[in-house]
Amino acid sequence: MKKISKKRWEIFKKILGIFFIIIGVIGLFLPFLQGILFILIGIALFKNKSIKKCVVDFFKKIKNKSFEFKI
Repeated sequence: MKKISKKRWEIFKKILGIFFIIIGVIGLFLPFLQGILFILIGIALFKNKSIKKCVVDFFKKIKNKSFEFKI
């Protein structure tokens, strides 16, 4: 099996992140899709950290009430 280069993996993650964000936005208007869940997964894919770390950090920020929306 060929090893995927780091640059290709980052490009794949960004494309997948965009896909999840688009599905999430569509899901905000359709009752059978969980829009917020897909948006959070898409955002997590754009970060360099693992998805688990992103979710834990998100809930820590909410708990501390220091949540700021950053793009």
